Amino acid sequence: MRYLTKKHLSRRTVLRGAGAAIGLPFLESMIPAGMRRASAAAAPPTRVGFIYIPHGAVMDRFTPAATGRAFELPPVLAALEPYRERFNIVSGLKLAAAYVGESSAAENHARSSKCWLTCMPDGTGPSPASVDQVAARHIGQETALPSLELALESGASIAYSTPQTPLPMEVNPRIVFERLFGDGATPEERAARERQLSSLLDAVTVEAAALKRSLPAADRQRMDRYLADIRELERRLALAADSQLPALDVPEKPNGAPPDFEQHAALMFDLLVLAWTADLTRVATFLIARELSNRVFPQSGVNEGFHNCSHHSEVPANIDRLARLNEYHTQTTIRYLLEKLATTPDGDGSLLDHSLVLYGSGMSNSNQHDHDPLPMLLAGGASGRVRSGRHIRVPDGTPAANLLLAMLSALDVPVESFADSTGVVEI
Repeated sequence: MRYLTKKHLSRRTVLRGAGAAIGLPFLESMIPAGMRRASAAAAPPTRVGFIYIPHGAVMDRFTPAATGRAFELPPVLAALEPYRERFNIVSGLKLAAAYVGESSAAENHARSSKCWLTCMPDGTGPSPASVDQVAARHIGQETALPSLELALESGASIAYSTPQTPLPMEVNPRIVFERLFGDGATPEERAARERQLSSLLDAVTVEAAALKRSLPAADRQRMDRYLADIRELERRLALAADSQLPALDVPEKPNGAPPDFEQHAALMFDLLVLAWTADLTRVATFLIARELSNRVFPQSGVNEGFHNCSHHSEVPANIDRLARLNEYHTQTTIRYLLEKLATTPDGDGSLLDHSLVLYGSGMSNSNQHDHDPLPMLLAGGASGRVRSGRHIRVPDGTPAANLLLAMLSALDVPVESFADSTGVVEI
């Protein structure tokens, strides 16, 4: 029998101690007794994320041959097989705005990421912001951070508060942690805080213990898992600090990102999941790498720079190398995130049930600098608003904005159009 009480926790309850405060995950105790979960005022919110991968993809290895539900996952997405019922692949979309302007290679690449979430040429059009910021203005105002912008490489942004105002994307996981859970304004204040708090959790241990004694078993388990995740992140960040952050001067100059790509990606995705779990933010953008990045990913088995690989000159062996990089990024980014979301309890389901995550690029065939048909994957249930497990093929040339508008609709954002949209993709 489910534990019920006449009292319930506020969704805004936090643990406090020694100047620290930690938000709580969604707990059953936050639902008033007698209220059905489906209509509870404290039901889990829907989160939304946008994850960008540059240089497109080998499209015939990203796009399934069959449509509907009876499709076989192509090689680039094969690692996502355990979650095939939790996402849709959407093919046929076009980013028309990325074709507008100078035809140089650099400009073609730059527009791929700049226009991905605005779907309008640089500094033009009716859209006042990228789609993530449109969402943040409607679903992000009740959280400490209306939106969170993360990256694994500096030098670019996919989030725009206006068509000409890119938002900075943070690459340093330690700074993200401090932004979520508190920091000092100066190096001296941060040093004093670290001396005072050997651990963020140590500061709230007494209040956490008292709260746990009043919770039912299921909520105690969720609390234990959530606090353990914070503790583990602290441990990993402390290790990174010992080797990478001996002289962190100011947050505006991040220099503590682990050099190992996989470790860096895991830390940043773990921080994103924690931020969503504690309802510190509901909107996030995540840049895997910037366009024109020539970073080498030796763990993929490919020892050539990313941008160089993307210009394969239609040579089969070169295409194979780019495809291996595509597969590697699938395994280390979106698969990692889907696993974290699917295994993190949230209300009557998981974070993946209550999230909507777009993974894709503003470029398709990078050798030709094509901006259609785009590689796009949409994961998550959006709190029951999205039917997953399908390959949705729209007519060639369908504006990518149609998918973004459909996402806004699933989030109950009251807009009738977005950028160059002509309708919505049925998701």
